[in-house]
Amino acid sequence: MQTFTAIRSFAFQYPKTIALVTVTGVGLFSVKKWMAGGVCRSKASLNGKTVLITGANTGIGKETAVDLAKRGARVILACRDMDRANKAAEDVRKSSGNDNVVTMKLDLASLQSVRQFAKEVLASEQRLDILINNAGVMSCPKWQTEDGFEMQFGTNHLGHFLLTNCLLDLLKSSAPSRVVSVSSLAHEKGQIHFDDINQDKDYHPWKSYRQSKLANVLFTRELAKRLQGTGVTTYSLHPGVIRTELGRHFMPTIPLWKRVVFAPLKYLLKSPTEGAQTTIYCAVQESLQNESGLYYSDCAPKTAAPQGLDDEAAKKLWDLSASMVGLT
Repeated sequence: MQTFTAIRSFAFQYPKTIALVTVTGVGLFSVKKWMAGGVCRSKASLNGKTVLITGANTGIGKETAVDLAKRGARVILACRDMDRANKAAEDVRKSSGNDNVVTMKLDLASLQSVRQFAKEVLASEQRLDILINNAGVMSCPKWQTEDGFEMQFGTNHLGHFLLTNCLLDLLKSSAPSRVVSVSSLAHEKGQIHFDDINQDKDYHPWKSYRQSKLANVLFTRELAKRLQGTGVTTYSLHPGVIRTELGRHFMPTIPLWKRVVFAPLKYLLKSPTEGAQTTIYCAVQESLQNESGLYYSDCAPKTAAPQGLDDEAAKKLWDLSASMVGLT
């Protein structure tokens, strides 16, 4: 009673302060709700289906795994760090109540690892219903993959390009099946630098990241054309701005004072669960079964940037990528 009286007294003495706090709180709540974006409301069951998710040991990949495991799928977590992968698998099993969750080692920065991984999948799995190309790196220094490719283009695009092609026969035999590639809004400022694909002449972390995300969109578009009539459909998407480990290379480059000033804003970003919704939507939404090659955001189709709709560039990128990874 005394607490209530004190609050009422404060409100009476400082009505403008109370009004400001209330308006601010409502405003932040509204922004947070808007940032959370769409929600996948499909109740589709995945009993008897097999799902493969790259980079599923953390972030939206892990949350996607939990959701699809809850739907009854056999879920394969394809990860580079097996210690973290095994720990994530335990969490997914516990959260979903589904024990049919396994881990397999995959390093997308190594073509040899991709080929070995695909060989093991083909030997151990009778079907593959959903392939989710989720793993990625963002705004890292000028690093190279094992095969000498620029790290972001090599990991985010080339590794998934080769993996998908190596598993296409299994996807086709499991049709109707889906390939979902996690891109980014960053593709809108991206450009494919065909004359300097590894950016040896002019490297910038964000320039490279945007190129790799545009490559995801163009890959999805060209793949859809090549898979017409097979029952395998493809989708690319922007998951949103999310609180995950993806920015681990980018954040240390920001001045400390900016990190301090903007730290509270991170609570307005999507959580990994919210960020996984569009991936899940593309993987299970029944109405998408007859759509392919499109781009999505907040659980709805969205028109990609003009350079993401360039069919000539998509084919050129495919041919270049096939040459780079040695795909015949």
